[in-house]
Order: sequence, then C-alpha cells, then structure tokens
Amino acid sequence: MIAVKILLATNRLTLRAATPNDVDNLHILYSDPEVMRYINGGRPTPRQEISDTIIPFWLKSYERNDGLGYWIAQSKASQRFLGWFHFRPGPSDDVELGCCLLRSAWDHGYATEGSRALIRKGFSDMGVQRVFAHTMAINLASRRVMEKCGLVFSGPFDSGLLPDIPGAEHGEVEYALTRDQWLGACA
Repeated sequence: MIAVKILLATNRLTLRAATPNDVDNLHILYSDPEVMRYINGGRPTPRQEISDTIIPFWLKSYERNDGLGYWIAQSKASQRFLGWFHFRPGPSDDVELGCCLLRSAWDHGYATEGSRALIRKGFSDMGVQRVFAHTMAINLASRRVMEKCGLVFSGPFDSGLLPDIPGAEHGEVEYALTRDQWLGACA
C-alpha cells in the first residue's frame, strides 16, 4: 500500500500527492481534446509519457519542494478523481498556481475552491510572498477563476509555449497576488 501525502482539504476537495496509481486517471484527463485545448492544442498525451515522465517528475518534486508541486484533486465525499492543481516554484521566490480538471468537473467551482485554498496555505503557512498564474488571453474561464481568487491582471506573459490554435495570436496573460495584497483583502 502506498502512503499518500495530503496537502490540504477544503469543504469539497482533497488535494493529495500523486502516486503511480494515478496514471490511468491522468491518461483520461490528458486524452480529452477540450481539456488539452489551451495546453497543447488538444493533442492527447500518451499513457507511457504519463507513467515514465510526468508521474516520476511530480514524485521528485515533492522531495525538493516542501508543499510545492502537483497535487491530485479528489472529491472529498467520494474520492473521485477530478484532476490536478499545481502550486510550484516559479521565477525568483514566486509560486505559480494552476489547475487542470476533468470536463465533468468544470463549472462546479472546484477550480476556484482549490485555488483559493492553495493561495491561503501559501500565504499563511508557507511564507509565499507572491502567487502568479497565466493562461492564454482567450481562455476566459481560467481568467475568471484567477479573478475570483483575488489575483489581479498584471499584463501580457510569454511562456513561449503557446499551442497553435485560433486565438493564439492574442498571446498569454498573467495574474498575480502578493501576500500584502492578500492580507489587505482579508482585513
């Protein structure tokens, strides 16, 4: 039996460390062209790449970065796989926030709930000073989640990784929130 590290739990979600047993769920997630649209243009990720590259990378990240990395999102009530969140080291001391959820988990508030919980944990427990997130400018759903979480539009962003899809010419955008801004909003 594999011991699973729980990062945090919200009212409806559990965010836990990935295990090799997550390959099939991630393969389902990464095989949905709508889920992958803004990530790689909708191409499925081969199962072997998930098992041989992605999962091992995630597991190694837990050793290097206490509390930072990729976290499997599950329904707290049913333990059903919903997708993943990342809260990972970015440039300098910034932390990057992101998520990728099954289409069946869209429009239920999970992205906002998990993101807010990670932001709260980062600022209150982990000493994080700035959280940022980025997406394609045309990805309005992700932009709404960032805004609901209190992140503020900070301008254009260039990851150099844009998929070749309609709207890519509009580029990417970044949203960010500092610990001081978060504390001011909580007061």
